[in-house]
Amino acid sequence: MTILVENETEKELGFDYEKIIEDVVKQTLETEHCPYEVEINILITNNEEIHKTNKEFRGIDRPTDVLSFPMADYISPADFTLVEESPESYFNPETDELLLGDIMISVDKVLEQAKEYGHSNKREFAFLVAHSMLHLLGYDHIDEEERLVMEAKQEAILQALSITRNEG
Repeated sequence: MTILVENETEKELGFDYEKIIEDVVKQTLETEHCPYEVEINILITNNEEIHKTNKEFRGIDRPTDVLSFPMADYISPADFTLVEESPESYFNPETDELLLGDIMISVDKVLEQAKEYGHSNKREFAFLVAHSMLHLLGYDHIDEEERLVMEAKQEAILQALSITRNEG
């Protein structure tokens, strides 16, 4: 597994964010029964930069907490049939890892939302990584049914890692 993390901010989160990323990525892949080693890029940024990207790629003129850019195509979430049919399109030829996609997280939003929701920065950050990982695996929350499925999966991933809303 290759997780390339770039942090372009100087804000302190108060925990080992690289370990949280690794733990959440591994747990998500295990939960979703991903049969491959994967490659993921994660950019930790600020509201200004994520705002620019959100406007450019989604046409939404405001900052957001996390953006996901999946590289794989799915018939249904975590169904790897299409990647298996075209490995040359989805796998890094040098490592044979599935190119899962890119994640962009705003540290500013992590800090704001942790305070707003009354839980730790670590919990908020882990939640955003889990949320984004599920997007990279083909999940979405456009309608109510999809939203409920994603919420349950996110909670299960965090519970498996003992990252709860109540932790300090």
